[in-house]
Amino acid sequence: MSLRQMEYFLTVVEESSFTRAAESLHVTQPALSHQVKALERSVGGELLERMPRGVRLTPMGRAFLPHAQLAVRSARQAERAARAAAGAQGGELHLATVHAIAVGLLPAVAARWRTLHPGVALMVREYGSTEALEEQLERGVADLAVGPEPKEWTGPVLRIGREELVIVVPFDDPLGGRGTVRLTELADRDWIRCAMEPLVHGQPVLDWACGEAGFTPRTVLRTEHTSTAVRMAAAGVGIVMAPAHMVRGAVGEDCVLLSLDPPWHRPLAVFSRVPLTGAAAAFAGLLVPE
Repeated sequence: MSLRQMEYFLTVVEESSFTRAAESLHVTQPALSHQVKALERSVGGELLERMPRGVRLTPMGRAFLPHAQLAVRSARQAERAARAAAGAQGGELHLATVHAIAVGLLPAVAARWRTLHPGVALMVREYGSTEALEEQLERGVADLAVGPEPKEWTGPVLRIGREELVIVVPFDDPLGGRGTVRLTELADRDWIRCAMEPLVHGQPVLDWACGEAGFTPRTVLRTEHTSTAVRMAAAGVGIVMAPAHMVRGAVGEDCVLLSLDPPWHRPLAVFSRVPLTGAAAAFAGLLVPE
């Protein structure tokens, strides 16, 4: 079994066709079929069901697929790490993060990176939850992740600071002149909710926090992205709880941020499946406090 055979298999699955896969790989169809059959012999059974119009995975193929994807991604990640460690130009660094950090924390860091390492391009993948972020990093889709500090992680984890959740209100809100607010004061307010809301004890953080304060938040609008929710709050649709570092990146100076009393924080970290070297270590160094 070879890495090339797994790459050929994955391309056939992606294209659902030996003909299209051969064109994508720039090989002849007989050569492609030969390599896939050799892979099937090595695993002891058929991975693909050949049909009159295309192919589909067999039960053995479905079991084999995620492991082949991880192997191919890991090989590419190893190549990127080696090239970066050797100072190769034209390389790539793949980052995984959550939307709020991509909007609020990473732009300034990416700008510094482009100045210091112009030969290494950044590829950023955004996820809607910390669970998805950790799951995808474990599958090898990126070289490192930037996000809330994982509770159980076997690879290296470097804490880079804390994320504060704040309440966002428009300038003309009655609370606009204050710096802090207690959740109990917001029991009768209209709330904007976001699908990317962090989870605490298995619940969306707002449900958990308001429950602790003795009330259920009254939702008037739901969005997919945190940045959309913040813009809605700035426009006066309702109020929203959001990470402080991303609010300015979403709406600039068009709203007021109120810290919670008591404040709510969670640690942020850079983490990876393998020891950080080369470009990955250099990028982490831009985030870790001096």
